[in-house]
Amino acid sequence: MIAKRYLLPGKGEGFIFLVAGISLVAVMLGVAALIIVMSVMNGFRAELFDKIVGLNGHAVVQGYGGRLPDWQSILKQAKDTPGVTSATPMIEQPLLSTFQGRVEAVLVRGMAVPDIRGNATLKGKVLAGSLNNLTAGSDKVGIGSRLAENLGIQLGDSITIINPAGRSTPFGTVPRQVSYQVAAIFEVGVYDYDKAFVVMPIEDAQTLLLLGDVVGMIEIETVNPDKVGAILEPLAAKVAGRAVINDWRQMNASLFEALAVERVAMFVVLSIIVLVAVFNILSSLIMLVRAKTRDIAILRTMGASRGGLVKIFMTVGVTIGALGMAAGMVLGFTFLFFRQAVVNAIQFVTGQNLWDPSIRFLTELPSKPDPVEITIICLMALIFSFLATLYPAFKAANTDPVQVLRYE
Repeated sequence: MIAKRYLLPGKGEGFIFLVAGISLVAVMLGVAALIIVMSVMNGFRAELFDKIVGLNGHAVVQGYGGRLPDWQSILKQAKDTPGVTSATPMIEQPLLSTFQGRVEAVLVRGMAVPDIRGNATLKGKVLAGSLNNLTAGSDKVGIGSRLAENLGIQLGDSITIINPAGRSTPFGTVPRQVSYQVAAIFEVGVYDYDKAFVVMPIEDAQTLLLLGDVVGMIEIETVNPDKVGAILEPLAAKVAGRAVINDWRQMNASLFEALAVERVAMFVVLSIIVLVAVFNILSSLIMLVRAKTRDIAILRTMGASRGGLVKIFMTVGVTIGALGMAAGMVLGFTFLFFRQAVVNAIQFVTGQNLWDPSIRFLTELPSKPDPVEITIICLMALIFSFLATLYPAFKAANTDPVQVLRYE
């Protein structure tokens, strides 16, 4: 009851109430900022992992020189390895493409037709056409949306792919040029893939690259991507000397390490906002104790214990922190729900492109709230608020009523 009365402004105590209100808003903004930033960082990692690993698998067995001649036996060994859920042959080669005079670098990927149609990353991302149109020998391909945009290609147009390592002639090496009909346009959501990927049946890729019955790599998926190294250790020993195994961490080490470091740095920096808000709670409680010195002395003479006074001012401080934390959660989740609309609105008002996919990798602002992290953030705000109440509460409890009321 007393704590509730102290939370509300009394006569001549508007300034104390204002400082307490500022403290609440500061806690709210600090908690909201932490929830938003950590959720967005988690979303970045999850989206990149899902899309990069969805296209590249958890690991690849790569032949020396981009060729894996004895791939059938390695494929069988990979499938027989405990913990491996799938193993598929693949060809991947950077080449050039041209359409009506425009030239773009592309990354040609040859996959088995069932793998193309069943790939979860590509399956739900087709903007035009269908991946079912890609069959061996049909000279049809699927391309990324940004590549189609850069070349000005529409569904049904023919794209020419140039293989510089063509056939040898008496006049030198003649680049091999093959035209393919665009049967599907997809948008994975990762800019680097959407601007370069050309997907075709593996048989057509072998013909284009003059490989014969040779593939470039075998893509592997396991039961646990975080333990891919231990799972594939027996396979690595078997293929030693013929091929090397690179897992998703090695292939994207710089990207995921940068995200991890940035995530920790952002958490530490934004935690300072909550700490500053807690100092506001401390200052407002100190002012409240000074304003209520006479009341505290009277309570002491009426029999109030020191512990009772400590509880009163702790309740006031923790209540401010708890209300700020709850408001911060509401604000944070509201922002995350409307995050893309907020980004678009800011871009419209400022006229600046805040979300350039060529820089940000992803086409939209991602988000993935982590219940454990959010719980830690909320507990941190409550603990900081509790610690801020200790000095004012014990200061109030140690008030000497005789000294305060001597001249009353």
